[in-house]
Amino acid sequence: MTKDYDVIVLGAGPGGYVCAIRAAQLGLKTAIVEKEYWGGVCLNVGCIPSKALLKNAELAHTLQHRAKEFGFSFDNLKLDFSAAFQRSRQVSGRLVKGVQFLMKKNKIDTYEGWGTIVDGRTLTVSLNAGGEETLTYKNLVIATGSHPRSIPGVELDKDNLIVSYLPAILSDRVPKQAVVVGAGALGLEFTYVWQNYGTQVTLVEMMDRIAPLEDAEVSAELRKAYEKMGVKVLTSARVETIERKANGAVVTVSTPQGQETIEAEQVLVAIGFAPNVEGFGLEKLGVRLNERTGAIEVDDHMRTNVPNVYAIGDVTGKLMLAHVGSAMGIVAAETIAGHPTVTLDYKMMPRATYCQPQIASFGYTEEEAKAAGYEIKVAKFPFQANGKALGLGDYQGFVKLIVDARYGEILGGHMIGPDVSELLPEYTLAHNAELTAEEIARNVHTHPTLSEVLMEAAHGIVSDYIHI
Repeated sequence: MTKDYDVIVLGAGPGGYVCAIRAAQLGLKTAIVEKEYWGGVCLNVGCIPSKALLKNAELAHTLQHRAKEFGFSFDNLKLDFSAAFQRSRQVSGRLVKGVQFLMKKNKIDTYEGWGTIVDGRTLTVSLNAGGEETLTYKNLVIATGSHPRSIPGVELDKDNLIVSYLPAILSDRVPKQAVVVGAGALGLEFTYVWQNYGTQVTLVEMMDRIAPLEDAEVSAELRKAYEKMGVKVLTSARVETIERKANGAVVTVSTPQGQETIEAEQVLVAIGFAPNVEGFGLEKLGVRLNERTGAIEVDDHMRTNVPNVYAIGDVTGKLMLAHVGSAMGIVAAETIAGHPTVTLDYKMMPRATYCQPQIASFGYTEEEAKAAGYEIKVAKFPFQANGKALGLGDYQGFVKLIVDARYGEILGGHMIGPDVSELLPEYTLAHNAELTAEEIARNVHTHPTLSEVLMEAAHGIVSDYIHI
């Protein structure tokens, strides 16, 4: 028996399930189809369990390297990574159940199985439990996510030697030696966890600095922290070959200093993601894909070139972050429902890397702002001058604020330091509300808090810093 819907969402990740909730809130009869991960990669095997592991790694670092500073002493410290792993799975499981509850609360029909497009109005679902459902839709939202890219000629995940994030985050042990290829957020976070649980990590980045999409000063500050932690960092380094051996792998890397061979128990390839556009019948609709990236092309309202088909999240290749997918999902649902919505500015979206010290940023870097033709003012305030950071014993890093010198528009914020991912929304909200640095500076911030660093940087733009 065919079931009819106003909206069917294909994929239940952070974009898909949020889109379904918003569509249901707006009175649309909604269904969502998911084969495996309710809550997507993020909740199950990505950003949520990794944050639990990172917290454990932070504690492990403190106990091993800074216990005396805090007045602790002990004998025979034992680090049990399997316990950290189990905690990460419990955190993930709790949130996945929460997503399933939200589907029921919002009266969204859920289908566990593989969805295949039949035509512009029909979808079939091969159910995990067996059998098949036929669904019809007035509107289809594609939220199928992405998958890890690999180095040409290198097969991932066929064994435990050369892996993507998936076997790594689902392992209850860490390798003795590891090569991490790619120093973006994923590679940096795994490097932090593994290094602090006893792995000797070599971090290999093809660009000239780690965290290559961040402000150059942020990258330099993070490299200092990683090298102090014992990580071997190779930048401007190209992986030539990865050869599997009986008990590990051998990675050959070309660097400005010459060729280097590195032996490791495990190699993690973390060089980015590609959109999932194959295997569910997308070609039957004639949806336009980007020739360079293979991603689904959408307009500002998440519409594809096919009138009743929308796409959100990683599959569009816009900005592959969970919170961006969620924001796109809300815009898509509101567009379908004819409800007032917004236009997203991907350049000004917040970004974060949850290693220690944390990185958080949005908008233009100094170099980008100058290249775009802006005359800019820049202020940078260190956490070393912040009382709360000193009290926490976590004071490496700084906040940098970039402003248009002519009109006072906030162009970007770049942070490295304690919990900066929690501080960033003040700057993004100020930008979206068209506030100026003077208004941030005049906003009274609680003392002592880390947020005072944001205020101080704003003072640096307006006149001069107060506490340095």
